[in-house]
Amino acid sequence: MSGGRSWRLPARLALHSIAVPRSQRILARVLVALLATTVLALTITPWQQNVTGSGRVLAFRPEERPQNIEAPVEGRIAKWHVVEGSKVKKGDPIVDLSDNDPSIMERLGQERTATGSTITAGGKRVQSIEDRIRGLETTLKTGVSAARARVQMGVDRVVAAEQSLAAARSALVTAKLQIERQKGLAGKGLTSTRNVEVAELDLQQKTADVERAVASLSAAKNERLSLDAELLRIDADSQSRIDEAWGSHASAVSDVGKAEAEMAKMEVRVARQSTQRVVAPMDGTVFRVVARQSGELLKAGDVIGVLVPRTSDNVVELMMDGNDVPLIAPGRPVRLQFEGWPALQFSGWPSIAVGTFGGRVLLVDSTDNGQGKFRVLVEKDAKEDAWPGQNYLRQGVRANGWILLNQVPLGYELWRQFNGFPPVVAPTEPESKEKK
Repeated sequence: MSGGRSWRLPARLALHSIAVPRSQRILARVLVALLATTVLALTITPWQQNVTGSGRVLAFRPEERPQNIEAPVEGRIAKWHVVEGSKVKKGDPIVDLSDNDPSIMERLGQERTATGSTITAGGKRVQSIEDRIRGLETTLKTGVSAARARVQMGVDRVVAAEQSLAAARSALVTAKLQIERQKGLAGKGLTSTRNVEVAELDLQQKTADVERAVASLSAAKNERLSLDAELLRIDADSQSRIDEAWGSHASAVSDVGKAEAEMAKMEVRVARQSTQRVVAPMDGTVFRVVARQSGELLKAGDVIGVLVPRTSDNVVELMMDGNDVPLIAPGRPVRLQFEGWPALQFSGWPSIAVGTFGGRVLLVDSTDNGQGKFRVLVEKDAKEDAWPGQNYLRQGVRANGWILLNQVPLGYELWRQFNGFPPVVAPTEPESKEKK
């Protein structure tokens, strides 16, 4: 036992005598410090999450986008006033056209004059028919009034005939009484035969008077019926003439309307033929001139050039991947780098980017372009520096964009990248069909 203890003691003393080099101790401390510093940096260093896209510059207003210059009428090119790249203002001439028929304006003038004469004659006809209608209406009123007066006269004749018949019948009754009285006196010898004869003659006269009064009453009634029929005939005949006149009036008005419509078409043709000089619809630059020979025939609507208007409100059209679109909403800040403008972008630290410009998401299309890409329009950010001028920021200039999302620690961003998680996780999951 004593021999064993004596062997372990020198071994321990030998281990204590071994010393770690000073350089290794310093290196270990440095590595520990670096590890702590790295962990601290990953924890507190901010990182700006973003999604990227590329696109181009275009005008936000549809009327300020490139537009075709079309021939307004058929004809041939007579003279160009511009070349490609010419700066034009609204109303400046671009090209002169000439019609195939050199006498077209004279012919159109003759047609317009003839159509105008037709309209004038039609107006006079309408006025004449209206005067005729007024005359017929006056005649109708006068004729009906006269017929009604004659009808009233017939009524009066009937009344007079009835009164005459009543008087004749009264006289006949008196004559009958008188003849009976005279015959009774003659039988008693109190009157002469002469008086009886006179009484009989008077009875015969009174009877004739009654018959004449009956005939007069019948004639008066027939005359009244005839006058009533005449009144209806005059009314119907006059109304028929008035209706016929109104039909002619409608036909005349229709003819005038057709002539006026033809005149309107003629005015359009004249106006189009008179605009054989094509002018710039707005300020801009002539982008393309479609070269055509002077003898080549143009149809109305043929493209003869392309004009790029001067824009006042440019936006950037970015095409984004479908995986990134749910993370984008209007109002999100954007950093833009324009083609031809020197820039240096640090992904994650937009504050130290050089040559980039700020923007805001204006809108996100509700559907893709057929290839799984979604269009995002970015407008200027009024709080950031102004975008480059028109000499640099022309329509069609390519642009790269970084749409800024949430700001997270650098360590979280590395962890997310290693695990393949999306930049922003939705606060709630979509509801499933079972829950709904």
